[in-house]
Amino acid sequence: MKYQKEPLLKFPEQLAFALTNYSAHHLEIKQFNNIVFCGLGGSGIASHIVKAYFSDQCPLPMEVISDYGLPAFVNEKSLVILNSYSGNTEETITNFHEAMARKATAMVLTTGGELMNLAKKNSVKYYIAETGFQPRMALGYSFTYLLLIMAELLKKDIKSELKDIIYLLNDHENYSDQSLKLFDGIKKDTNRKFIIVCDQYSSAIGLRFAQQINENAKAEAFINILPETNHNVIETFYDYNKINSVFVFMDSHQNPRVSLRFDFLKDLLKEQGLNILRYDFKDYSLKTIFNTIYLFDWLSLIVADARSVKSDEIPNINRLKKFLADRQA
Repeated sequence: MKYQKEPLLKFPEQLAFALTNYSAHHLEIKQFNNIVFCGLGGSGIASHIVKAYFSDQCPLPMEVISDYGLPAFVNEKSLVILNSYSGNTEETITNFHEAMARKATAMVLTTGGELMNLAKKNSVKYYIAETGFQPRMALGYSFTYLLLIMAELLKKDIKSELKDIIYLLNDHENYSDQSLKLFDGIKKDTNRKFIIVCDQYSSAIGLRFAQQINENAKAEAFINILPETNHNVIETFYDYNKINSVFVFMDSHQNPRVSLRFDFLKDLLKEQGLNILRYDFKDYSLKTIFNTIYLFDWLSLIVADARSVKSDEIPNINRLKKFLADRQA
């Protein structure tokens, strides 16, 4: 936790900032046929988590776009929410122009940059975050804003629940201690690649952890989502393949049949002598979601320290951004 501890400690402050600075958009769900979230990396993961959380509450189809183009169905009956922490993510800026061209209703989440300029120029509602973080360490802003945007659309009041969550997240020592206990089960395997096994409800949170392992710990990490991967990936779990992975299970317990699949996989992998870190959700509340995200963010920093890497440096990503900037049309 040498390099990113201070930004991580400010996670609950990000929630509080977004909660304080949120203003009503006065839109209604009946105005739209679909909702599209746009964003990449640290700015995009919040959309995946929000989509999963509201999947059984929102009557409209929701899509997350992490690319240059919008789906063909986007039109004047679409709500497009564009998220870029820097405000200069070229894919998201392209999405903004396309949303305007198709006369969709747009909203923007950013700290500034070109996306902020475009929002102001086109009279698009925007929500501002504080600067000074690497995008992956600024999840609290976008996640909270998106939750509040969706809650207002669905006429739900989640503000008191978020206040309670902020209070709980401020117990930093508890999260640090819990993450160290989780690490004890995998500390001998930190030089292996990480396989995060999820279900439908935990998949976005598993993706978040995979991305944090990628960027913070500089380790390969992938997610397998049950039950689908029981129909294919399971055929790679044989001793003769010499599996060089550490497995992390995230079971939301929303479907008992899927939980049985976790049980089977645990036994199968243990037969190969592999370590498994199993994390079971108590429920699928916002409290549990925030708790899990924060806990595994802490764990990613511990893994980074164990691998002796600098979690606050991203030279390959910066090199790519320069490469693309030098070749702008």
